[in-house]
Amino acid sequence: MENYIDLRSDTVTQPTQAMRDAMYNAEVGDDILGDDPTVKKLEKMSADILGKEDALFVTSGTLANQIAVMTFTNRGEEVIVGNTSHIYNLEVGALAALSQVQTRPIDVENGYYDIDKMKSLIQNKGIQNARTGLICIENTNNLNAGFIVPVGNINNVCELGKKHNIPVYMDGARIFNASVALDIEVKDIVKNVDAVMFALTKGLCAPFGAILAGDRKFIEKARWIKQRLGSGFRQAGFLAAPGIVALETMIPRLKEDNKNAKLLGEKLAEIEGLDVNVDNIHTSILTGSVKGLPIDIDKFLDKLNDNKIKAKRISDYSFRMVTHLGIGEKEIEKVVKTVKKIINDI
Repeated sequence: MENYIDLRSDTVTQPTQAMRDAMYNAEVGDDILGDDPTVKKLEKMSADILGKEDALFVTSGTLANQIAVMTFTNRGEEVIVGNTSHIYNLEVGALAALSQVQTRPIDVENGYYDIDKMKSLIQNKGIQNARTGLICIENTNNLNAGFIVPVGNINNVCELGKKHNIPVYMDGARIFNASVALDIEVKDIVKNVDAVMFALTKGLCAPFGAILAGDRKFIEKARWIKQRLGSGFRQAGFLAAPGIVALETMIPRLKEDNKNAKLLGEKLAEIEGLDVNVDNIHTSILTGSVKGLPIDIDKFLDKLNDNKIKAKRISDYSFRMVTHLGIGEKEIEKVVKTVKKIINDI
């Protein structure tokens, strides 16, 4: 929204002029028939970046997640999921509605998967048991925290999955935030997972789409399921073109988003009565709490909004802020100044 500092999500960004130009000039063809060169370029580029054999361009991260589960599982199986994950909390019960699988959630402490706990959740063979058909992990982890999952921990999950013949899928919507924070290539983070997704619209500033990647057999089936769900594309190069620009230009600047989130968190943490745990800011997401103040969360957010600042309510007393393109030191200073004034005026 014009003149607002919008910290609700990194999905609120506008496409850059280079992205708009790419859309206008995109070479297109019928993607269902395999004839769109721009889509094919985006998919090949994405597969190479992720170190996977093939990739699929889809409308959203949610669709990528659901296609992955439908590709890997059979009806009536169980899927191990993080209890704070997007796929478990914010996809409208699609695991049950579309794949007809049931979930077995696991606590994920600060982005770390307890391997012994995960092992205990795997269902043993038995006439009354649902077979564990898939393990879903998330990196960055927790949509209200953005924790980085250690690479060693990811590899341990994959070793567990391989031992029990269970595929491991990663929702990597913001995986590039983790990559730049760790200063390692994404392919080195996801090399052992069977399939992975990332969003083009989160942090990378593209206006549309997500990428699902895995081996060729997996993507062949995933493409078929995508079509079944009515998500086949015709001249989709117009939509894929900004994704190419995003991958070419936007990944390095995510370091700035991560740095600005830490800077904003440190300054907010200095405000008496406001609870912000700076140690929990791994990437571009920070959370704060007004529990120790004589103001409820809705009134606090309303007052921010009155000052043209938007943040996301995540509980009865806490909020989320996400840094992204367009949020710099000037915007951070305004946010901090405004929060101080709101609290001082209580």
